[in-house]
Amino acid sequence: MIVGVSLTGCSSTPPVPDWQMNAHGAVHKATQAYLAGNSRVELLEWKHARAEVGRTGRVGLLARVELTRCAAQVASLDPAPCDGFEALRPDAPEAERTYADYLAGRPVASAIAHLPEAQRAVASTGNAATLAAIKDPLSRLVAAGVLFRTGAASPAVASIAVDTASEQGWRRPLMAWLALEAQRAQAAGEVDVAAALRRRIAVVEDSVGKR
Repeated sequence: MIVGVSLTGCSSTPPVPDWQMNAHGAVHKATQAYLAGNSRVELLEWKHARAEVGRTGRVGLLARVELTRCAAQVASLDPAPCDGFEALRPDAPEAERTYADYLAGRPVASAIAHLPEAQRAVASTGNAATLAAIKDPLSRLVAAGVLFRTGAASPAVASIAVDTASEQGWRRPLMAWLALEAQRAQAAGEVDVAAALRRRIAVVEDSVGKR
């Protein structure tokens, strides 16, 4: 570390702009806070991220920030519209517009190549096997959320989503997907299964007060 610092002034590589480092850190913190159910930190960090990116005047970059936030909401089965992005849509690049449509559950078959790589296969096939093959946990949950929005979230998809959120300790999406499973079990007359799922939700809810 000391050597790295002492050679900074001699490096031929341009330093990363402060806004870029600040925005990246804020987006990461905001996303993790949202998934953990920490709304206070989440809101502060999203505000910070937007302010840092806004300094550049680059609409495409700000659109990506808004879409990152919307993707976390989709992963958590939050039905809220992506208003932050929609305000930027007229000036947003095609890739961002396509991703916004995908997150909203609208057809994007003719523009799948513009989606993030992790989402392309699920957008094409929409099955649980393709979902399970996504390596990044958040990308996997986002894809599961999109399948839910399009009415294609089978019990297998929901099971993958529950396991993914549980493994990461992401309280918000875990409770949402468990609640969905409990509703399905209740509707199917599986009273004991539904009760067990509700008890599991209670355990997750109880963890809020133990932080």
